[in-house]
Amino acid sequence: MTPNRAHLWLQAHGLACFVLMTLCFLLFGWLSLDLVRQVSANASLIAAHGWDALLDGGAQQALELLLTAVAAVAAWLGFKLCEMVLVQRLAYRR
Repeated sequence: MTPNRAHLWLQAHGLACFVLMTLCFLLFGWLSLDLVRQVSANASLIAAHGWDALLDGGAQQALELLLTAVAAVAAWLGFKLCEMVLVQRLAYRR
């Protein structure tokens, strides 16, 4: 498997990779902070009030929470990519 351009760029720019990894880590933490409690509260509201809760904004909030979770996973994947590149740089340093 050949690395893509982003992977090659990150390999060539170690400091930028570290900064990006730090930003992805902070973004993941910020996005996932209290996400479980909010999803649980939204599900409880919908379970308790049914259709009225969905029409009153529960469905929109559920969609927003889903998009927040997707963005958090994307930030986590960015962190893991940078982590992999930096570990490879350290392990195979020439």
